[in-house]
Amino acid sequence: MLWVLVFGGIALAGLIMVISYGIWLWHKASDLFSELEMLGTRAEELAELLGRISPELPARPES
Repeated sequence: MLWVLVFGGIALAGLIMVISYGIWLWHKASDLFSELEMLGTRAEELAELLGRISPELPARPES
């Protein structure tokens, strides 16, 4: 009968570890999506700044 308690304790510890790992993974994924959103914002800002630049071609020397 003791083996039932031992395996039950192991199963409970395993369940707690799986739940803890899932919560940790959820937080990491949330951080990743937040960083990707910020990267998109920075890319839009860069595109706007690059759009403001109007390059001028150098004048061709007349011969």
